[in-house]
Amino acid sequence: MTTTLPFTQVDAFAHAPFTGNPAAVIPLEHWLNDATLQGIAQENNLAETAFTVPMPHGAGADYELRWFTPTVEVALCGHATLASGHVLLRDGLERIRFRTRRAGDLAVWRTEQGYALDLPAWRMEPAERPDVAALLGSETPRETYWRDGGYLLLVYADEASIHALRPDFPALARHGDVLTIATAPGRKTDVVSRVFAPGAGIDEDPVTGSAHCLLTPYWADRLGRPRFTAWQASPRGGHVGCLLEGDRAILSGQCRTVIKGQYLL
Repeated sequence: MTTTLPFTQVDAFAHAPFTGNPAAVIPLEHWLNDATLQGIAQENNLAETAFTVPMPHGAGADYELRWFTPTVEVALCGHATLASGHVLLRDGLERIRFRTRRAGDLAVWRTEQGYALDLPAWRMEPAERPDVAALLGSETPRETYWRDGGYLLLVYADEASIHALRPDFPALARHGDVLTIATAPGRKTDVVSRVFAPGAGIDEDPVTGSAHCLLTPYWADRLGRPRFTAWQASPRGGHVGCLLEGDRAILSGQCRTVIKGQYLL
């Protein structure tokens, strides 16, 4: 017997189709086995595929949410959470709450410009990683920070330095599943960044919500204000509004549905 699953591909943090970061969203009635979930994500071959399952009334959240790259399940994915909210916020709903396994409870809600996304704000510790910095090319970063769980932040002098990066992806991948974030002050936005995760099967991520969990508290402190604008300077590119509220990073952006269909398993 064939099982049919709904499939929606969404460009998240996107002002138009084919910009931002594409994510697949597949709502389920119950969890399939992990091998099937990973197989679907591999078939999609997108940075992330998000799977949701409804939670019982009174559980404190509306859906359980998990994310898979083509090769691994990840602890947190911002753009696929935004895309999931875009798909599930229907029938007049204004806000939706997600329960996750390793990132706590998250939420997405409508705004006048699109959507807002509530993620944890993560602070980092200074660290020396000249080995990784050398693999990105360009000049030496001004500052380097690390957070346990596999997050590395390198701060450069200006936007031109970010565009000039030419990472050695095979060598970066040998460092394991590390999200490497390069950032600097922007020209047209307050902040610019690029994000690399070859150890998770993604050489350069188009727009990365989880990276802005780290960028939001860092730049809020440096800029001296809680709200700022950000641009992730990948070939697709994407705008992210950032707001630091206590220990939360509130990100804002738009979504565009580009594909709807069905999986036949």
